[in-house]
Amino acid sequence: MLYRQIIDSCMQEQIGVHGLSPEEVAGIASSLKPGFDKLKNRNIEGANALFDITARNDDFESLHAIAEAVRKRFNHVLVVGSGGSGLSGAALLAFAPCPAPSFDFLDNIDPDMLDDILNRIQIENTFIIVISKSGTTLETLCQTYAIIGRVKKTIGRTALPAQMIIITEPEEYEGQNPLRQLAREYDVRVLDHETNIGGRFAILTNVGLLPAIIAGIDILALRQGAREVLVQLAEASYPGEFAPALGAAIQYGFYQRTRNINVMLPYSQRLSGLNAWHRQCWAESLGKDGKGTTPAPAMGSTDQHSQLQLYLSGPKDKIFTMLTVERESTGDVIDVPENRPELAYINGKTLGDVVAAQQKATYETLVHNRCPTRLIELTGLSERHFGALIMHFTLEIIFMSFLFEVNPFDQPAVEESKVLARKYLAGSEK
Repeated sequence: MLYRQIIDSCMQEQIGVHGLSPEEVAGIASSLKPGFDKLKNRNIEGANALFDITARNDDFESLHAIAEAVRKRFNHVLVVGSGGSGLSGAALLAFAPCPAPSFDFLDNIDPDMLDDILNRIQIENTFIIVISKSGTTLETLCQTYAIIGRVKKTIGRTALPAQMIIITEPEEYEGQNPLRQLAREYDVRVLDHETNIGGRFAILTNVGLLPAIIAGIDILALRQGAREVLVQLAEASYPGEFAPALGAAIQYGFYQRTRNINVMLPYSQRLSGLNAWHRQCWAESLGKDGKGTTPAPAMGSTDQHSQLQLYLSGPKDKIFTMLTVERESTGDVIDVPENRPELAYINGKTLGDVVAAQQKATYETLVHNRCPTRLIELTGLSERHFGALIMHFTLEIIFMSFLFEVNPFDQPAVEESKVLARKYLAGSEK
């Protein structure tokens, strides 16, 4: 077992009348049975491709070849992509302590950000990955043309075929694809984006795996970890014994009690990217038809010093998910001089011991202050653990969509601002 989910602190006996009774949780979980059965029987449109990708390795050979060529020639990688196109790789790279080559993720159209990055790096030593499923993402197109302009001025356009790769959908699926046209114009290689997997859920496809494999992450283990959660789904008889379904039931129960802020609190900096990835997937998948809860990423122990006061004494509108890792006896040993007896309690302890104590103390303090807190304990922090978390939260979002009765795979409200932005730009050109 790669992780264990503990929900006792969400029960009534722990947090009083504002908690959930076991019967209520069981009732919500039971209501998930139709969707649970459809997932098991592969009858949910949009989910099948997410499941299938975990069992594949036919794309590994080409990804390994690209990664090897990049590492031999370049010392920096620039990933251009908005939303899941950038967050996928960034989530995985946060897991890599010292990626080589180094990386920047250009996920914001801010001209200062682009200028700062391009002035800091050596463009001739930088490999550029451009990602947009549709090939029409305004920010990505603009950034790509701006970067090409810099490349042409610095080293010439003939460098682009070896220096850039594009991940986007085949044209036959969406008609004309501007990124495909750009690739033809500059003779840039294109990898096909999975057509049946949306950008925000593409972390286990080449969208996330190409940056990951360049950084030296074991992409096979990532998919294996995700696959292990699907094995648990296949073996479960009902939703209440499957962690993602039970997690969704708990959160929906508190949503009905007006706890509509979902705080994710991992105690590992290497999970910071997962936090950002989860925020987008949760918000964009569930925030529809006046429904949904607000994801609020936090970080332990950092936010013990910036937000814990609010969590404990502020409005009771939050449910907490703590992600902890077994830390005892890991990290550097703390060596306190003998003339500091007031610090004797930390002498000889490791940094991991301190983190373990903080994890336990924060959890117990939240519960004592009647804050519903779900605990997910990781037995380690390998690629398999990371892959399992990705699939756990993906499935949890799908189960929440069943309870909210929304489609988790679209984002209709976002399109309005995209259309308006194009309209204003077209108007400014007249």
